[in-house]
Amino acid sequence: MSLNYSLTDKIVLITGASSGIGEACAHAFADAGARLILCARRMQRLQELAAELKVPTHLIALDVRDQVAVEHTIASLPAEWLEIDILLNNAGLSRALTKLHEYDIQDIDEMVDTNVKGLLYVTHAVAPGMVARGWGHIINIGSIAGHWTYPNGAVYCATKAAVKSITEGLKMDLNGTPVRVTSVDPGLVETEFSIVRFHGDAERARKVYEGVKPLTGADVADVVLFCATRPAHVNINDVILMPVAQASATQVYRQPLPA
Repeated sequence: MSLNYSLTDKIVLITGASSGIGEACAHAFADAGARLILCARRMQRLQELAAELKVPTHLIALDVRDQVAVEHTIASLPAEWLEIDILLNNAGLSRALTKLHEYDIQDIDEMVDTNVKGLLYVTHAVAPGMVARGWGHIINIGSIAGHWTYPNGAVYCATKAAVKSITEGLKMDLNGTPVRVTSVDPGLVETEFSIVRFHGDAERARKVYEGVKPLTGADVADVVLFCATRPAHVNINDVILMPVAQASATQVYRQPLPA
């Protein structure tokens, strides 16, 4: 890939960096020479990831749902890590797949608090520094669920529709500044997503990807890196990517399984 904008020594903050898309993006940005602030709830996973990377890293055990912790974390970054160039709002999850009126309230709260409020908290803490310095890029990981609602997914789809609206509104709010805003919205990606959704039911999670070649975290990371390395005057507003076998949130062609 041709890098029109060099990421060498740029500081990239990635939330939800301990697995899946976040982990893949950490590798992609590290390969491009960026310095990484990696945030997630699982510090051990972050430490294992950092050991694989050949760039400076700053690790933070952080739950983005905790507004006070988010503000304190960003405000108290060491001086050499304060000037964040790129924020990747990747932390997010889905819980269950059921009718709205049958949802466990705790699952609803976890999705809304992580996918919407967590993204808002981190952006609110990081964006002012970008505006003051006259440079920055905020990249949100959305979903095709924010474009097409599917049955039994009202809550998750609503949170990703919110990410779409937040991204659009933030672009308007930052108009007149050099800060860029992007949403990258994948379809089926094989990560821990479905295992988390089904509360650890690996067999049910496996069936989500049965008979289809889904995207990988690395596929999404390639698109994120592309968006981040365009010339400074170019803003990629939104990218929707799906595997070839997927046509919409609900239409997926599955190869017949061997007998």
